[in-house]
Amino acid sequence: MQTRPNSDINLLWGALILEELARLGVKHVCMAPGSRSTPLTLAAAAQDKLERHLHFDERGLGFMALGLAKASNSPVAIVTTSGTAVANLYPAIVEAWLTQVPLIVLSGDRPPELIGCGANQAIVQPAIFADYAKQVNLPTPDLAIAPNTLLTTIDEVVSNQTQPVHFNCMYREPLYPSELETLSQLVKTSLSGYVTPISDWLNHAFPYTDYGQASSSNLPTEDTMMRFVHGKGVIVVGTLSPKDNPQQIIELGQKLGWPIVVDAQSQLRQHPSVIGHIDQLMLNPKAAKFVEQADRVLVFGGRFISKRLISFIVEQQWHSYWQVLPTQQRLDPNHQSKRIWLASVSAMCSAQWPRSSSANWALSLVEMNQNIEALLTQHIDQSSFGEPQVVRQIAKVQTSKHQWFIGNSLPVRLYDMYSPITCETPAIYTNRGASGIDGLIATASGMALASKQPSTLLIGDISSLHDLNSLAITKQINSPFVIVILNNDGGNIFNLLPVPNEAVRDEYYRLSHGLEFGYAAAMFGLPYNQVDCLTSFNEAYVDAMAFAGTSVIEVNVSPNQASDQIKLIAQWVKQH
Repeated sequence: MQTRPNSDINLLWGALILEELARLGVKHVCMAPGSRSTPLTLAAAAQDKLERHLHFDERGLGFMALGLAKASNSPVAIVTTSGTAVANLYPAIVEAWLTQVPLIVLSGDRPPELIGCGANQAIVQPAIFADYAKQVNLPTPDLAIAPNTLLTTIDEVVSNQTQPVHFNCMYREPLYPSELETLSQLVKTSLSGYVTPISDWLNHAFPYTDYGQASSSNLPTEDTMMRFVHGKGVIVVGTLSPKDNPQQIIELGQKLGWPIVVDAQSQLRQHPSVIGHIDQLMLNPKAAKFVEQADRVLVFGGRFISKRLISFIVEQQWHSYWQVLPTQQRLDPNHQSKRIWLASVSAMCSAQWPRSSSANWALSLVEMNQNIEALLTQHIDQSSFGEPQVVRQIAKVQTSKHQWFIGNSLPVRLYDMYSPITCETPAIYTNRGASGIDGLIATASGMALASKQPSTLLIGDISSLHDLNSLAITKQINSPFVIVILNNDGGNIFNLLPVPNEAVRDEYYRLSHGLEFGYAAAMFGLPYNQVDCLTSFNEAYVDAMAFAGTSVIEVNVSPNQASDQIKLIAQWVKQH
């Protein structure tokens, strides 16, 4: 029988959970206000190992946590109250599951006797995220359940987890203790006998159960590599994180003598030693025919943006197809036969690779890639102001100390198609698991908060409207964070799709809104500039990068500017 108020044992369990998560590598906790999650909220408020972030909207909160986790390379905890509050995390959880980001949801919930009986704010929360999070349904805190049971449950689920986990935490009232106590204070009260089984754990700083670092690396033998490189090969780099150290792939490509073609999310798109313009090169019949000589491919990662690059990989008759992935997953919607190596980029690139028997077979691709760059300089940089020009201009001023979050729909495609060749390679972040336009401001804010480096978010107008209240999160950022909104008055990515007629396109797809973002910036107290030429954009961007906080730059362009320019450039590339 309980001899202490529920509020005390509730708070102790909350403190144990957050303490163990901190020992397991969690550095940030994101919280939204609510009553049923009080034991978790008060436990977070009373301890100093986690950096706390608050936001009133759970949907934005989840995406902020996603950005924090990506940029900090560590799991992030999220605390919400019961009911639809936890349901609002769903989009971020889906994205995190698909892109292998470890978010840990701690949702306050009603006890079993208050579910299904008309109690306020009570919904069925177990399994609310379906297959997109590993679920753990904790019992209501009780002195009859030993604290080491709670700790081993947390350790087993969170250790080495690379995808979301949902701890559903049911609490009985009363929820509010008479005073706020830390974990060390709580265990010195009459609860001291209850925590006796974990007394050793209380006196050190390590997890209760140490599972160590899981290792699943398997590498090809020297003989296997020798056979694989005996031919004309190409290295293809898909989505990688900055923490994957993809620069090592450059050294591997030079050692093998094979060309490296890259996706926008590879962290190498602007590198001078890769074939960054592969999407445009595949438009040119001569270049496409030349690349088709390749008979073996080494793919790092997956999730490509360019449909032309995807078609090339699918349509080639590969003698050998290898793919390198950090964990076992199926990242091939075309279901091709291949050999998958579960290894880090570093481990695979550090293997004892022999030089290819057909080294430097594709040197002509370098010249072709440079010719595309010259063509883009002429037809974008020296042409009319528009979205492609802004994308290339931002890319040119980024350095290795900058990070860039690129929004979905048109912005990331423009970067993939037209990003310039530069000497600098900024850290690139995207949400391309489910490729939604929701939560982009919040995710980029989390990225900026985690790294505290100069950051840029490039986002479309519809995406901005979709996540407008996440501008409140940006007030927490104290480093340069520039939000560049490409306002073409609607979803103009649909200009590129074969919609039956223009009337249908305008009424049902593009959804012109006629809105501007100046008043929205003012509402949240953010510096704002509206630009419609390259000179004014450059001036506004330099000023924004010199400001220690968030700035908004709205780029106004006509609805058809980008789509018309894309079609025109495609014609030039085909004829070049």
